[in-house]
Amino acid sequence: MDKFDTLTGIAAPMPMINIDTDMIIPKQFLKTIKRSGLGVNLFDEMRYDDDGAEIPTFVLNQDAYRDAEILVAGDNFGCGSSREHAPWAIKDFGIRCVIAPSFADIFFNNCFKNGILPIALPQEQVDVLMKDAEKGSNARMSIDLDAQIITTSDGEVFTFDVDPFKKHCLMNGLDDIGLTMEKSAAIDSFETAASQARPWV
Repeated sequence: MDKFDTLTGIAAPMPMINIDTDMIIPKQFLKTIKRSGLGVNLFDEMRYDDDGAEIPTFVLNQDAYRDAEILVAGDNFGCGSSREHAPWAIKDFGIRCVIAPSFADIFFNNCFKNGILPIALPQEQVDVLMKDAEKGSNARMSIDLDAQIITTSDGEVFTFDVDPFKKHCLMNGLDDIGLTMEKSAAIDSFETAASQARPWV
């Protein structure tokens, strides 16, 4: 998993509330078990018309936001079914951080396991960040996970909370498998001792 420490990039504004996982990645794209290739279908039904052409009014289809790495969204982001493909699609598009007033719990936890930083802030602070994102590609937002601060393009600073364990995992690029592999020496030692104690197993 990619490490996350600092990020400075374009923030895309999506002020909708209750953006669910089916809106993030519709069900017809859930057949794959690969984490790559889903970015093109992120927000598919909002990005494309029935003929597959881009809908120009959708934010990620606008030139200013095609390379967005931060998403500023409305309340209850990631609600709905617990599909891990949702953070896969977000990450594959290139977004590394989602900021919203609140998140669905399962989606929130899945973000950390897939190298994405979800940040929950009070609505009034999200409103400021939303306006900053609306400035387009000339306005770049900065996020420092170690210091736990967000800096707007105008230099306004907001602090955010993050679980220390989740922060450690994200800063060190550790998903569940990575955490297990950190204990590989202890696991090998246990297996060796167990084999010697019970050679018939």
